[in-house]
Amino acid sequence: MLMTKTLKERADDLGLHGLIANWDEVREIPELERLIALEEEERQARGLARRHRNAQLGRFKSMVDFDFTWPKRLDRRQVEELLTLRFVNETTNVILVGPNGVGKTMIAKNLADRAVHAGHTAKFLTASPLLHDLGAQDSTSALRRRIKHYARPRLLVIDEVGYLSYDSQAADLLFEVVNVRYQSKPTILTTNRAFAEWNEVFPSATCVVTLVDRLVHNAEIVQVEGESYRLKEARESAAERRARREAKAD
Repeated sequence: MLMTKTLKERADDLGLHGLIANWDEVREIPELERLIALEEEERQARGLARRHRNAQLGRFKSMVDFDFTWPKRLDRRQVEELLTLRFVNETTNVILVGPNGVGKTMIAKNLADRAVHAGHTAKFLTASPLLHDLGAQDSTSALRRRIKHYARPRLLVIDEVGYLSYDSQAADLLFEVVNVRYQSKPTILTTNRAFAEWNEVFPSATCVVTLVDRLVHNAEIVQVEGESYRLKEARESAAERRARREAKAD
């Protein structure tokens, strides 16, 4: 049976200590419930805005605009299941694997956005800034603080792993971030490389096998195959511009 909170409990949740201390005097004020509701709505709105700002998602298209017919391979039911956010509650990593331009980042950002709206904290960043930030720390204590920083969000999205090659130190740093979140908070990662090719992404790194093991243990692997949707859009836009120019010429 669903239990609703009393007005006093709601005021206490908001930290309205002055009202709580004088509850017997204010409890009969006709406008009290409406005032508390307004405070709840305002705090929810500010909390959502703060989580969105901290997530740093930038601009992205909604999944409503995603063309599921374009990829040659993508399990739509798997993506729709992920959008329920069960993976967040079950602390399951999500790995999106596929070539450039097939929608991996779009899906990842939509998952993070859905999590933010559900009240979770999230952070999105590409692999290069993450590894550059960690590698720039000038002391063990500073590095530890930055790793804790990336461990803090409920959901961390690391985009574009595999687009560049990194040294063994970068592999160790990525492992530290993945490991500190391991089985406690979910991580979303996008990559254009199969895991068998990660030795090329992190050549000479000894931790690659362990890094992959941490990522894929209790993970949803989303395989996306197909031609670049961005190239498709670019070709269509170019055709539209050419048609407009020809129409004007006529």
